[in-house]
Amino acid sequence: MTGEYTTSVRIDAPPGAVWPYLTDAALLVRWMGDRASLDAVPGGRYAVDVSGVPVRGEFVTVDPPHRVVFTWGALGNDALPPGSTTVEVVLRSDGDGTVVELTHRELPEDQVPQHGLGWGHYLPRLAAAAGGGEPGPDAGPPVA
Repeated sequence: MTGEYTTSVRIDAPPGAVWPYLTDAALLVRWMGDRASLDAVPGGRYAVDVSGVPVRGEFVTVDPPHRVVFTWGALGNDALPPGSTTVEVVLRSDGDGTVVELTHRELPEDQVPQHGLGWGHYLPRLAAAAGGGEPGPDAGPPVA
């Protein structure tokens, strides 16, 4: 049985300014992860170490600056292996800002709460960074 987690955040920047924070490794690690290697093309590598967890997958859809879809899973995690789940991020114009809608699909039911805490921690950091602010040091998401 699988589940999904959906959330959204509004960012005080247009979609074109938010987009690189999802597809450029140097900007991604400003708000999430310790290290990243991204090749933002369909079939390209998605690799980010989040609080020491090596998340691996690949880009499925890259439609700048509107929508990106990538697979997600963790090396060494039998319950959530690399590429076993899908994350979709949609950027919608909202006046002079952007609403970021994130859906994480195919999560094992028991993983949904933890990923909810994680995305709940990281999306406000994305809003700070892409909105021109400084998200500050990352202590990592809370643990369920």
